[in-house]
Parts: sequence; C-alpha cells; structure tokens
Amino acid sequence: MAKKKRKPIVAIVGRPNVGKSTLFNMLAGERIAIVEDIPGITRDRIYADCSWLNYDFTLIDTGGIEPDSTDVILSQMREQAQIAIDLADVIIFMVDVKQGLTDADSKVADMLRRAVKPVVLAVNKTDKPLAQIPDVYEFYNLGIGDPFAISSVNRTGVGDMLDEVVKYFPAPGEEEEEDDRVRIAIVGKPNVGKSSVINRLIGENRVIVSDIAGTTRDAIDTEVRHNGREYVFIDTAGLRRKSKVKEDLEHYMILRTVGAVERADITVLVIDAVEGVSEQDAKIAGIAHDRGKAVIIAVNKWDLVEKDNNSVKEYTEKIRRTLSFLSYAEIMFISAKTGQRLVKLYDMIDAVSDNQNMRIGTGVLNEIITEATVMQQPPSDKGKMLRIFYATQAGVKPPTFVLFVNSKELFHFSYQRYIENQLRETFGFRGTPIKLVIRERKKDQ
Repeated sequence: MAKKKRKPIVAIVGRPNVGKSTLFNMLAGERIAIVEDIPGITRDRIYADCSWLNYDFTLIDTGGIEPDSTDVILSQMREQAQIAIDLADVIIFMVDVKQGLTDADSKVADMLRRAVKPVVLAVNKTDKPLAQIPDVYEFYNLGIGDPFAISSVNRTGVGDMLDEVVKYFPAPGEEEEEDDRVRIAIVGKPNVGKSSVINRLIGENRVIVSDIAGTTRDAIDTEVRHNGREYVFIDTAGLRRKSKVKEDLEHYMILRTVGAVERADITVLVIDAVEGVSEQDAKIAGIAHDRGKAVIIAVNKWDLVEKDNNSVKEYTEKIRRTLSFLSYAEIMFISAKTGQRLVKLYDMIDAVSDNQNMRIGTGVLNEIITEATVMQQPPSDKGKMLRIFYATQAGVKPPTFVLFVNSKELFHFSYQRYIENQLRETFGFRGTPIKLVIRERKKDQ
C-alpha cells in the first residue's frame, strides 16, 4: 500500500513588524477563527491548515519577537530560522521594503542559504509596485533568489509568491514510495520522561539515527525493528531552549509538536503521573486530534504514585474528563525508569495501527447504519426527517466515511456522534479518531 502523503509544512521567518502575522492570518483565512468547542483546548494562533490551488499545507508562524536590543532580535531571529530549517519543507523569508535591507536580514539569509531547504523571499509592504521596484531589487543582494513583491495588507502579489511556494511540493495525488513502517511521534511537555521512554523502547534495537550535521534537529528519527516489525520513532525531546520566557518555550514546544505529529501515524502523549493532566497536555493532545492522528496516552512515572485498588480507574476517569475530546485514545500506565509495561507499548502501537488502517466493506457498513437509524430515529424538522441513503469508506488514517443524506442541516452533531459510537461499538476503532464526511443529495433516489 502506498504511504499516505503528509501535508508539507511552510514556515514564515522575518524581523519584528515586517508583517508576518498579517500574512499568516490572511492565508489562514476564516479557518483559524472557527474554534471547535472542546473543553481544555486553547487554540494557539501559531499554526493553521491552509490550501492554495490543489495543494494543502500546514503554515507555521515563527513570530513573536519584540525586544528592544538589536542583538536580542538577531539571536531570536536565528533561533526562529533554525526552527524553520528543522521543521519546514519550504521557508517564506519576509523582509520589509520600507525599512530596506538590514544587517539582521543578511545574517539570517546566510543561515537560510546554507540550509538544504527551499526559501521564497517575500518583500512585504510593496503597496506601489512600480514606484518601489528599485527598492525591491535591492533584496537580490541577499543571494537567495528572486524577491517577490507583496503587500499582506492589500493582498497583492501573494498569489505569485504562493505559486512559487507550491512548486516545491509533491504534485497533488502523487503517491510517495511504499513504506509500511509505522511512524510514532513521542510528544509531551518538557521533563515528563519522553527521552527515557524512547531510550527504553529502542534498547539495543537502534538501527539508524538520521541526524544532519551542523543543525540542532528538533525531531530525530530512529528506526527500530521489534519482533520482526519495523517502526520509526520521531523524538521531539532533544531540544532545550535558553529562553526564560514561558510563552516562548510554549510557542516552540507547540511548533515542534506540530512538526512531529504531522509526520507521524500515531502520537504517544507522555504525561507525568505525579503532576497529573495539565492544560499544556490538552494543547498537545489537541494538535494530534486536529490532525486526525491515532493517540496513545502513556502515563509515565507510575512507579512514583501511591496506589490502591482504584488508582488506575480513578486516574483514567480524570484523564477522560480533562481530555474529553480524546474519548477514543488508549491509556497505558508505564514507568520508563523501571521499564514497567513498556514492552506492551509495542503491542498497543500494533493494535492501534491496525485500527486506523481498518477497512469496512460497503455492504456491512450500510447494514450497521440502517440498524442504527432503526434503533434511534434520525432528527427531523418541520415534518422533514433526515435520511441516510448510503455510506462508503473513503480512506484510512483516520478511517473516513462518506455518508450521503437528504439534508446536511438535519444531520446534527449529536446524531453524527451517535453514528460514530455505533461504528465504534461494532468495529472497535480503539485509539483512532473517525472522520464522517456528509454529502447532500437533493432528491430521494
């Protein structure tokens, strides 16, 4: 089976006040304003799912530098650029035509030029292109290709710039080479024991650590063979930022998590058993949920918790309450220090991988949905009742079902949840989200 293509990641880098956030918000459009009403998730305006022509991609804004000192600006810009180099497939380097070419621009351009990543140079605030052409051309001196004159505010020139960005993406529908290996992102807050978990899992089975010399990699891929099956672990634990500002640290953590989760099939969220589930855990879990990834919650340091007969049950209920949107996630109680239950994590990964790749025959699927509508009558309004004509499975990772109905409006969220629960009751799907796509057919056929 061909590997499902992941969405490319595009990062915006640049000095303060050059218009990064304006461009980010413009490209994100209305999507970022539609926040799913899920308790525990505060959606950060750091990343967004965008599309241009037939291309879907994840946009990340590395922004947020506003110190006074130019030295601090330069060092933080370098840090931003490094994050972009590590995470992104394409980098948009934004400069300001009104301020002209600065020393900080040149130094960051040096870093970007040495990186083996495509860079698209966007010269922002070009509100009068004809009059400003000589000022735009000055940026050829950066030596990173043709400058694209844009205005984020006026939305001019952005299309040409995006045309250049998507040139570096795989063609739509183009399948990647066959790769059956399960890709697992180990994510979580700092100091919950992600490194210890991954080191225990890898043990002596380490095959390849793909690390690129000269860069601080945010995610290090490790290939492991266990019981004749191959796995790729994506580790986000290896980076320590010097920033003392809590918001900065959280910003980087979210970006690193987005980068790792985007490339993974399964997300293992490591939680500190002593600290309990936090808002940060909910944010990280939300990233995996938003991206339709399978989730295993690994409660680490379980050996340090005083336990009685009800400890596992009570702790599980607490997780389910706080991360209510992850009702499908599997939960394990482990200790990286003692190795308790860690080998069972491989069995759990195998089971969840099977579930997210499960395919249901069309006949069986429609039988289950027909039974469900008999057991619980579909919603109706003003004498018109919801009718589900037909259902078919359109994809895996996550299992995606298309339902053809007479009225999308009548298919309320609560009834969609009911249908999803019936599918889970029948087929399991533990560990993986399910996606329902509702299509309307006007005439009863």
